[in-house]
Parts: sequence; structure tokens; C-alpha cells
Amino acid sequence: MSDPRPQLALREWRRHLLHPLTLTALTAVSAVLCLIGPFGTLSSLSLAPRIAYWTLLTFAGYTTGYLVSYAVLRPSQSGVAHLMRILLAGGLTGCAMVGLVTVLNWLVFGAAPLGDGTLTLAGTTLVISVIVMAVLDLFTRHLSPAPANVPQTVPLLDRLPLDKRGPLIAISVEDHYVRVRTTKGEEMILMRLADAIREVGAAPGAQVHRSHWAAFDQVTSATRDGDRAVLQMTKGGDIPVSRRHIPTIKEAGLLPR
Repeated sequence: MSDPRPQLALREWRRHLLHPLTLTALTAVSAVLCLIGPFGTLSSLSLAPRIAYWTLLTFAGYTTGYLVSYAVLRPSQSGVAHLMRILLAGGLTGCAMVGLVTVLNWLVFGAAPLGDGTLTLAGTTLVISVIVMAVLDLFTRHLSPAPANVPQTVPLLDRLPLDKRGPLIAISVEDHYVRVRTTKGEEMILMRLADAIREVGAAPGAQVHRSHWAAFDQVTSATRDGDRAVLQMTKGGDIPVSRRHIPTIKEAGLLPR
């Protein structure tokens, strides 16, 4: 079976890239850099080539930064830990962009900066990359507001495509991903189960297995299986309940006490 992670990353990147907020932000960043003209582009390039130069670097930087953030950032985190991840992601993106800028400058100007010029290029690129990463992280958190008919008390739904946002049914671990099942479909998200559970908000349910969370209002029946149990859900496959979580579903009234 093919690994779904590259396809998921590509799909999420395309969705973010085509969002009006992202396109507006990238266009604004390109315009500002074109006007400022770092790396000597203000004096060495006319307007049209300078626009092309900075538009290419901005969109390439966004793509690089998005892929790095997809692997490094954990949107459920906050505070110092998340700030350190932003700095790490920005640094990794900056290193990649230094190489890209060097190659692009060689193609455009016929030479790459040497000595102090290299340090200036690297420092400027790293600073820009960290700033862009912070903006990208902000957009990732708030890019798609939940539709009016979806409760705002379930932050996890903000990670799903609009057409799959609905009442939660179950969350299940698959490799490094979680499969989020709603009444409108399923989606794979790169995150830990513990982080996903923290984002269910007011959705009624609980973790019933080391690999599964279930929404109690979406359970159609519950049956005992030895010292364990199985939950039949309104949509999709059954959810197993481990022995240690039997008291949880009993308290929820899904099994006799």
C-alpha cells in the first residue's frame, strides 16, 4: 500500500496556497520585498525582473516553509515549546532558502556572494524565514473558520476540509496519523492521538482504547466481548473498548453497571 503522507501534505499545501488569505499575504510579501530590494536587487534589477525574482522566492519559500512546518510544527502546542518549534522550522527553511537564493543569484547575476556577502545573505534569509514561518503558523491555525452550523467548541474540526466538518464520531490512530471520522466523512491528520483528544473540546466522548476515541452520542449499541467491549457507531467501523476503559463506558450509560 502506498504511503498516504506525501499525498496528504500535497493536498493540504494546495488548499492553503489557493486560499485568498494565503495568496493575499504572499502577494503582499512579494511586493514589499520588491520595493525594499534586498541582496542588491533594487539597484541591479529593473522592475519587471525584480518582481519575478521576489515572487519566485516568496512562493518557493512558502512551499519550503509549509513542508517543513507540516513535519515540525504542532499547532496544538502553545507557549515556549511552540515558539521553539517555530524558530526550528524557520531555521531549517532558512538553510534551504540560502541554497536556493545562492543558485538563483548565480543564474540571475552570474555570481554568488562571497565572504561578508555570504554572511549577509544567510542572516537576512534566516530572519525572513522565521518571520514567514510565524505568519504561516498563524494562518495554519486560523485559515478556515468553522461553518456556522459546526460548534466552535471543537477546535479539531478546524483542521478538516469544509465538506468534512460535522459532529465527531471517532478518532483512531494510524501510524503517525489520526483518522478523524465525522458524520460527513473521514480525514487523515498528522498529529498524536493525545493532541487530537485535547482538541475535541465539548464533544461528548472519551478515549476508550489506546488507539481510539469515541463520541458517545454516535454510539448505536455496545456489546461485551469477554473482559472488553465493542462500540457500534452511526457511521464507519466498530470501535474496540479495552478492559481498563470499561468503567468509562459504564459511567456513560452504554453498558450496564
